[in-house]
Amino acid sequence: TEAIEQLTATKDDLTSLIAQLTQDIEDLTTVVAELDKAMQEATEERTTSKEKNTATIKDAKEAQVAVEQATAVLKDFYAKSAQATALAQQSPAEDAPETFDKPYQGLLPEGGNVVSFLEVILTDFARLESETSTSEATEQDAFEKFMFESKKDKALKENEKGHKTAKRSDSEQSLAETDEELKLTQSQLDKAVAYYEKLKPTCVDSGITYEERVKRREEEIQSLQEALKILAGTDLS
Repeated sequence: TEAIEQLTATKDDLTSLIAQLTQDIEDLTTVVAELDKAMQEATEERTTSKEKNTATIKDAKEAQVAVEQATAVLKDFYAKSAQATALAQQSPAEDAPETFDKPYQGLLPEGGNVVSFLEVILTDFARLESETSTSEATEQDAFEKFMFESKKDKALKENEKGHKTAKRSDSEQSLAETDEELKLTQSQLDKAVAYYEKLKPTCVDSGITYEERVKRREEEIQSLQEALKILAGTDLS
């Protein structure tokens, strides 16, 4: 019975271990799936943001070129206007028309001139390009770090899952072997008990001769030997 108790305890331990490993494998599978989903979403968001930032930077650069060209044209126009004004002016005295008193600079309703306004716009576009480029670099760096850590975590989880899956397979094999051994041991014990029950009448009979007692004793020894063979897994001849 001690062997049966040990085998039963081993079977219970293996059953519990297999259940725990199965739960761990399911949990790891869930975590890996969540990592895959997070990486996919991050990649999609990064792609969208990169496209938007790239377009913004492109537009800002093109706008700067356009503003610079427009500024150059206006400056050239105003320079020629100043020359024309100088030629058209009479003596600095009384007869110079008020309109031509100074070169035309393209005045704006709120004050200032067009060139100054364009220079402000040029600065705004330059700042937009710079800020967007910095933002793009920061986002890309964060994305690459996230993907690196996520891929590393996924690899570790998959490796752990592989080990636990292999361990579960070994444990299931051990459980099957233990269960088979337990059944065999129980069968052998049942046969031994049956032989013991068979011997009991010879142990309690009284009023027999010495010769009969010796003969029965020999039969008892033979039966015990047969029982031992059964427990040892040896077939009876």
